[in-house]
Amino acid sequence: MYYSEASNNREAPVALKPTIYKFKIALTDLNRNYYDTLNLTIAQHPSETLERMMTRMLAFCINAQESLLLTKGLSTVEEPDLWAHSPDGRITLWIDIGEPAPERIKKATRLAETVKVYSFNSKSNIWWIQEQAKFNTLTASIFQFQWHNIQALAKLAQRTMDISVTISEESAYVATELGECEIGWVSLCAY
Repeated sequence: MYYSEASNNREAPVALKPTIYKFKIALTDLNRNYYDTLNLTIAQHPSETLERMMTRMLAFCINAQESLLLTKGLSTVEEPDLWAHSPDGRITLWIDIGEPAPERIKKATRLAETVKVYSFNSKSNIWWIQEQAKFNTLTASIFQFQWHNIQALAKLAQRTMDISVTISEESAYVATELGECEIGWVSLCAY
């Protein structure tokens, strides 16, 4: 059997590709009297959990507007997870998902008119206790989803989905063909 010296009997590493999810979302936002049908295609980065990806989808629904876009996410660290731009190119909305460093959000507040963070995972409470004082000095709004609710949402995920999302107060009711769940959030820091 012949093997090239370059390969040394090993195959070259192959970059993992993202997993693509397609969502057709019937959105009813009673807080803003906003009603829309959203067609979202979300690329789940190979290192991204299903919970994080579904949190990005939920944050998109909560902040839906004509100019809101998903970014490349984890693969582009200088961008947020979601953002919106004005017609002249200014960043009007910067949204991070997870538990970012206060320095990152401080920089975001210099770049964008409005900055929001949606924290969601099991370490969210510890992150907030440790960083709260730093975030309280920033012009950013911080929200927290309960981890068990996000886990329930992730269990409903399919590669192609029809979803109904109804937002009222600090809660989103999500219905899919696999089931439904309600995801509440609290405002940790409002600006």
